[in-house]
Amino acid sequence: MNVLRIAVALLAALLVYGSVAAADDVLTQAAEGVYRYAPGDGYISMFIVTKDGVIAIESVNTTHAQGLLKAIQGVTDKRVYYLLHSHNHWDHASGGQVFREAGASIVAHAEAYEWMKANPHPDMVLPSEAWVGKQRDIKFGGTTVEMHYMGSSHGYGMTVFRLPKEKIVYIADLVTPNRVLFSIVPDFNIPGFLESLKRIEAMDFYRAIYSHSAAKEPFGTKADVTLMREYVEDLQGAVVAEFKKGTSWKDVPHAVKLPKYQHWAMYDEWLPLNVWRIMLDMHMGPFPWRPKYVD
Repeated sequence: MNVLRIAVALLAALLVYGSVAAADDVLTQAAEGVYRYAPGDGYISMFIVTKDGVIAIESVNTTHAQGLLKAIQGVTDKRVYYLLHSHNHWDHASGGQVFREAGASIVAHAEAYEWMKANPHPDMVLPSEAWVGKQRDIKFGGTTVEMHYMGSSHGYGMTVFRLPKEKIVYIADLVTPNRVLFSIVPDFNIPGFLESLKRIEAMDFYRAIYSHSAAKEPFGTKADVTLMREYVEDLQGAVVAEFKKGTSWKDVPHAVKLPKYQHWAMYDEWLPLNVWRIMLDMHMGPFPWRPKYVD
């Protein structure tokens, strides 16, 4: 288990290196009762203060969760009633015990729940409630939080959260503004990923909070989603262009250059790794994959 903890710590360090704190302040207000929590550890959470209590999104790990709870208590003395998970991955879905002890019900999509049950982690607790289907709305304290299941896109149970009244979304991992895709693009189904980005583009919102960001501004917009989709499509186009030129497959990752995105974080370090993943996906077929009826 020590090896497991070291691996998780290394992954977290990579994410921090590839993500820049988007604001000097740890806590930034996005709208009335809606807050962005960014402690500088590479992960960003969100919480909503309603008239009856608090809804928190993304506990990350125990240290992050403790800081998030403290930040909530600095804003309101109302109890946290819900902690919502975006998806299954240990580096996002850990730390739940902090909120369970505070009296919150932990909610995740059933697909994430089943994965978490089958793949335990010492810092992760099983959600109190698993939901099924494409969408579920939590209506609490005069506030509505829409939970949109993204299907086979990234991880299991990937959920995008939207506040219809405030027109704010919370997006984990699918979009990281001003940064290329993470490393070797682990656990992404590329066709499903692109489809999820198109679905998000079709949503009605004007402000976005992302779990990771390399942007200077604390809040993003729909333009970030569009740019990420275009980046993936440009990667695919560049790989096809190299194939047509007769470039050897082993040389393609370093032959591809996308100047449009060269100002993005980790461009030099991760672009070749991104190309490898896109190229292999196009050569071998999408992976991971599962039938749509499973989604």
